[in-house]
Amino acid sequence: MLLLSLASQNEDTYVQDACSVTRYQDLCIHTLASFSHIAKHSPSRWARAGVSVTIAEAKRVSKFLKRIRNSMITKGRNKVALLDCVECFQNTLDNLHKSLGVLRKLSFRDFNSQMEDVTTWLSAALTDEDTCSDGFNGQEGKVVEILLNRVSNVTYMTSNALALVNKLATTGPEALQKD
Repeated sequence: MLLLSLASQNEDTYVQDACSVTRYQDLCIHTLASFSHIAKHSPSRWARAGVSVTIAEAKRVSKFLKRIRNSMITKGRNKVALLDCVECFQNTLDNLHKSLGVLRKLSFRDFNSQMEDVTTWLSAALTDEDTCSDGFNGQEGKVVEILLNRVSNVTYMTSNALALVNKLATTGPEALQKD
């Protein structure tokens, strides 16, 4: 029983250490705790995990946005903002997928340019998420409130993923030895 407790404490320490560089640490710990036994002290594994969980949540929000669009419960300005938001989330998903693809194939030789690409794509995803939210500025209603909360959650997760990627980038290609 003591060994199980120590293993659990180590896993808690791994995720807390990884998430210490993020802006939304509680969300980071909550969404990434299950990766502790795999990622341990590997910055590249934590970066991949951060992008992976963000992709999963962005997919859920994208489906939610499409359901709202198809239900025709939005009209006028909200309808236009929603159509823009659906497109923004497709761009977000494209950028997240490109990022994960590169993070899965990191190399010593191309490490710096790969990190530049990934940080650019994650930053673009954040911009698309902000653009989605901006379309609803000044709008009210329960659907808008739920939508904005869900989009904000993806934005926070993307921010955390970017922080984990930046930590990997500053560690340098030596981080690949911990994989």
